[in-house]
Amino acid sequence: MLRVETRSNRKKINKKWWIWTPVIIVVVLIAVVGGYALSIVNNVEETFNTKMHDPVESIDQEKVKQKMNASEPLNILLLGVDERGNDVGRSDALMVLNLKPETEEMQLISIPRDTRTLIVGRGEQDKINHAYAFGGPDMSIQTVQHFLDIEIDYFVRVNMEGLKELVDELGTITVDNEIEWSDGTYQFTKGPVEMDGAKTLAYVRMRKQDPAGDFGRTERQRKVIEAIINDGANVANVTKINELINIMGNNMSTSIDFNAVKSLLGGYTNTRKNVNSYQMQGSGTKIDGIYYYIVPEEEVSKVQAMINS
Repeated sequence: MLRVETRSNRKKINKKWWIWTPVIIVVVLIAVVGGYALSIVNNVEETFNTKMHDPVESIDQEKVKQKMNASEPLNILLLGVDERGNDVGRSDALMVLNLKPETEEMQLISIPRDTRTLIVGRGEQDKINHAYAFGGPDMSIQTVQHFLDIEIDYFVRVNMEGLKELVDELGTITVDNEIEWSDGTYQFTKGPVEMDGAKTLAYVRMRKQDPAGDFGRTERQRKVIEAIINDGANVANVTKINELINIMGNNMSTSIDFNAVKSLLGGYTNTRKNVNSYQMQGSGTKIDGIYYYIVPEEEVSKVQAMINS
């Protein structure tokens, strides 16, 4: 049966790129090179295991392996982090990827970064994205687990600062921009916009001029990641593969080791057949002069049911 791709379901499908960074970008690049891939595979494995692999105490690796061997559903926490200079950074994007191999489904659930919740390990209510600043991936994982009452099996952290290096290594990228705006340094017109690394950072960091606020910024970040993947897969960039992998190693970390990557791309590949994305809903308010996003219990229960069903 012919599948008609509407604007709505195209957006859902495109959001899957966020999930597999840094996994898919590596696989795409390797696929392009063909017979020259062996040395690159070795470099990818070494980069993953020595620079990108970051096991955390809050995740029981043996239990996760058992779940994976049994093809049980998995939850992966994606953290899009903006770290500048010596700043430890905050998680600008928090998404839970729910993989269901039995029903060949994938759900990508976005948690608003200003969501007010208990920060596990500090015993106080705060914005959920502050958990990363307070305690890195471990505290973020524990906080999201408590907030949604689910188990996180893996995490992937992407430093948005690394986008500049990736784009500059590729040369430029082009995205389809949906709103016109200027930050005083760069002018962004509607339609295709070609960007170098510095302009790309300005593009993904803008928030106040976007009517959609943080949600709009998340969408722009998604477009940039997709453009990097598409341009990185061009034959002209084949000779840059090792450089791109090394940049990723310096700007991405994950509790997934290389063997688990291969298992994910094997037993869980078909989950990409049915991709659904969901943005948690709530309302903004100020408490003691600070803006928070309040997600009601009914919404939390709804998302729990989506993940556990």
